[in-house]
Amino acid sequence: MSSKKGKFWKILLILFFGLAVIVAWLGFGERGLIKLYRTEKERQTHINQINKLAEENRLLREEVHRLRTDMGYVEYVARKQLNMIKPNEVIYRFKKQRISDNGVRPLTQIEQHDRKTEKSEREVRQNGEPR
Repeated sequence: MSSKKGKFWKILLILFFGLAVIVAWLGFGERGLIKLYRTEKERQTHINQINKLAEENRLLREEVHRLRTDMGYVEYVARKQLNMIKPNEVIYRFKKQRISDNGVRPLTQIEQHDRKTEKSEREVRQNGEPR
C-alpha cells in the first residue's frame, strides 16, 4: 500500500512541476502573457495617438475650408493673429487697475465692453458668424 501511495505522490509531484514549468513559460516566455499585455498597452497608446492626430487633421481641414470661403473668419484671424485694424480705426489700450486688499473691485465700463467683445470673438471662432 505504501508503494502505491509513494508512486501516486511522485506522479502528482512530477505533474505539478511540469504544470508549473508550462505556466511559467506561458507567463514569462519570449511570447508570454506579460509580453502580450505590454504589447497591447503600446498598441492602445498608438491607437489613441492616431485618433488624436486624425481629429487635429479634421479641425485643420475645417479651418482651411473656412479660410477659403468665409471672409468674416479671414478678417477675424487677421485681426487676432496679425494685429491688423481697419482703415481709420483707433484702438485704445488701458492699464488694468490693481485689485484692492479685499481682492474685489467692480468692472469698469471698458472691461465690460472687452468681455462682450471677447465673447463675440469666441462665438465667431465656434460658429463662424457673430451674434
